[in-house]
Amino acid sequence: MITVKKYPNRRLYDTSKSQYVNLDDIKAMINQHVEFQVLDSKTGADVTKGLLLQIISEQEATDQQSLLTNTLLKQLIRFYDSDQQAFVRQYLEQSLTHFLEQQGAIETLMKQMVSAGPMGIFNEMMAKNMQFWNPGDKHKP
Repeated sequence: MITVKKYPNRRLYDTSKSQYVNLDDIKAMINQHVEFQVLDSKTGADVTKGLLLQIISEQEATDQQSLLTNTLLKQLIRFYDSDQQAFVRQYLEQSLTHFLEQQGAIETLMKQMVSAGPMGIFNEMMAKNMQFWNPGDKHKP
């Protein structure tokens, strides 16, 4: 678990690398599935959620990269302070986890289809032909 310290001047310091980082660096850590925690440098309080929300907010600022529509955001806001808040949080987390698992399974299936399809077979034949015609190759039939 990497600890990132957030200073009052809004600077972020990655203690594992002993260097300052920015939001793009934090986003790269997220995309690489690196576990980290952001702590306030003075109080030691965990401010990870605030930083994650800042990244989402900046991404959502442009409609081209937006995942959250105005309608969806309004619906989410309505769940705050309701009896269903805990249920919705759990549902959203489980749904996204399931979606990512399915996405991984589909990617694996697509890779298998491509390698077993005509182009995969063609590539395999070309590799065997290259081995045959390579004068230094000891694996000739």
